[in-house]
Amino acid sequence: MNNLLMEVENEIAVVTINRPKSLNALNSETLAELDQCFSEISRRKDIRVVILTGSGEKSFVAGADISEMVNASPAEGRQMGLLAKEAFLKLETMPQVTIAAVNGYALGGGCEISMACDIRVAAENARFAQPETGLGILPGFGGTQRLSRLVGKGRAKELIFTCDQIDAEEAYRIGLANKVVPQAELIDYCKKMASKIMSKGSYAVSLAKEAINTGMDTDLSSGLTLEADLFGLAFSTEDKKEGMTAFLEKRKADLKDF
Repeated sequence: MNNLLMEVENEIAVVTINRPKSLNALNSETLAELDQCFSEISRRKDIRVVILTGSGEKSFVAGADISEMVNASPAEGRQMGLLAKEAFLKLETMPQVTIAAVNGYALGGGCEISMACDIRVAAENARFAQPETGLGILPGFGGTQRLSRLVGKGRAKELIFTCDQIDAEEAYRIGLANKVVPQAELIDYCKKMASKIMSKGSYAVSLAKEAINTGMDTDLSSGLTLEADLFGLAFSTEDKKEGMTAFLEKRKADLKDF
């Protein structure tokens, strides 16, 4: 791929958006490569956690590529939005846990792709914003939908209407970031978090992810029914037997299922 790098080690994939000259901005080619990459990862059994980051120390993803969009027609703009929709949905719904290692600017499409990840860990220099209305458009890669689900409708409207940038600590305060760490420690911190998650029942984690994601978009009763169904499904695994037996025997569980 021209714009992505991927390294897999110890069942952790580090995917790096690699367009440093444009601060890792998302153009159509990069979106298509992300879609292909996420499709491949979702099928791989040797990957249990994905860490998504940007190249360099200044920018995670500085947004969509304005130079591509400036002369785009309405149909081309919609097509770009749909391309991002499909890629980001694959990121959001893959069975693996996904962690955004936000190593700098996460503006526009950068904020939006980070929100499609399960967890966001921000470097101290990270800055988040949805600046699209200042360009005469609106967020088109999920910002109007995911931001309000994460931080609430009123705060999302404020950020989208004003285009204000917020720093990592403010993102943490409002729930947009899960953790804030020094930039030099960012990837190592994310890998340690990944290892901790992988010590749990991976299949159980993937079922919990499905229950949370689906439940957010349905009524409480339907969400609780889904949770009960997936709870029952987890009882079919060796991990359930091993985890509960280890608890009763007061030893560390050896959980393996995915």
